[in-house]
Amino acid sequence: MSKLAVVYWSQTGNTEVMANALADAAAADAIEVSSFSAARVADYDALAFGCPAMGDEELDPDFEEVWSDCVPVLGDKPVALFGSYDWGTGEWMESWKDSAQAAGVNVVGSVIANLEPNDEALEQLRELAGKLA
Repeated sequence: MSKLAVVYWSQTGNTEVMANALADAAAADAIEVSSFSAARVADYDALAFGCPAMGDEELDPDFEEVWSDCVPVLGDKPVALFGSYDWGTGEWMESWKDSAQAAGVNVVGSVIANLEPNDEALEQLRELAGKLA
């Protein structure tokens, strides 16, 4: 079994619910982004990063700073992306995934939820946990 980090930031609690669901399914700990850094990436076999859409469908600036520091040291480790949004169409996730893949990140999947994750999103997170294991 792989050692997995589920790193997240949540403003309203919806992305935190997603992080905890993914962590539970993968027998991993959910780690709030302020407690994580690129120096810890080497401690894990796979990682999941979660952030809600902010502003004009973008990542939270504090989360994005940690994410940007991690990208160069992820190597070929499997990475999942997840988060929630309240407006728009979820375009921010496609943009995030595309930029991650362009930077060489091995993105194995992503899950988004409009506001609080529903049963379908929670099932997708359980399936994503299997891809990271």
